[in-house]
Amino acid sequence: MSEIRRAVQQDVNNLYKLMRDYIVDFYQRPEPNEAELKGLIQHLLENPSSGLQFVAEENGKLIGFTTLYFTFSTLNVKRQAKLNDLFVAPGSRGKKVGEKLFQTCLEYIRANHFSGMTWETAKDNHTAQALYKKMGGEVSDWLFYEIR
Repeated sequence: MSEIRRAVQQDVNNLYKLMRDYIVDFYQRPEPNEAELKGLIQHLLENPSSGLQFVAEENGKLIGFTTLYFTFSTLNVKRQAKLNDLFVAPGSRGKKVGEKLFQTCLEYIRANHFSGMTWETAKDNHTAQALYKKMGGEVSDWLFYEIR
């Protein structure tokens, strides 16, 4: 059975490996710079007002993680959270670990009086879309844009 908890300093190396798999293997993006990615993890550990990470651990091994970043909602005059990442290692999928990670984020933002939580996923990631719908998520009235 997996345990969900906040990431701690001792998780940095294993969390880096999991995040690397998420970036390279799952999203097919270029290999991240190790120092930069570990620096991001460290930043979140040292600056919890900017965001935080939860990890899923089973038998002493990290099998999933999620990242929340914090911003503000002017319309709601409150802090708002963005669920930026939710990843479960391939060998641990189908065990409701993703649901537990999502639920932990939701409980956190509600307990801390955030205006809400937003997230995005790839248009073709139907598995994630099914999870988000199951968890009560709705497609936003707002359109998402990006520029690179």
